[in-house]
Amino acid sequence: MLKEVIVVEGKDDITAVKAALECEVIATNGFGYNKELVHTLKAIADRRGIIILTDPDYAGEGIRKDLAKKIKNCKHAFLPQGKALKKGDIGVENASKEDIIEAINKARPEVIEANIIFTKDDLIRLGLVGGEDAREKRAKLGEQLGIGYSNGKQFLNRLNNFGVTRQEFIKAIEEIKNNGK
Repeated sequence: MLKEVIVVEGKDDITAVKAALECEVIATNGFGYNKELVHTLKAIADRRGIIILTDPDYAGEGIRKDLAKKIKNCKHAFLPQGKALKKGDIGVENASKEDIIEAINKARPEVIEANIIFTKDDLIRLGLVGGEDAREKRAKLGEQLGIGYSNGKQFLNRLNNFGVTRQEFIKAIEEIKNNGK
């Protein structure tokens, strides 16, 4: 059984995660959560830890950011949009068991004091911003590193805030190049 409690958005997400993993799951019910739930999640984070696994869409990112601001010591798991999409609907409940397991296995804590390892110049040099296929490159690299897809500025923040090392970064880029992903 997984030590941490996984936080998702809704009851269908709970069903999907429990089908993939032996774990405890709590739903926020979208943005409809209250101070009581946040208080409960803080207590759980202190005792067992929590992993936030929200939908890879605007609303999911908003919930993730809000919870992370209010609750310290969260880990973050990300599903790529393409792996959470079914008939035009984006959500954790649409992901396969294997993809949910992979996302949880790649969950990363937010670093309290971010080390500025990566700069905007790194992203420009590697074509992760400003190029015509930059979005696709960030999506592939975000999936490989387990930090999810985001725009260039947020991607840089995630690289530095989620403790990605230069070695991990280079290895992920090489794997993408070698596998043609």
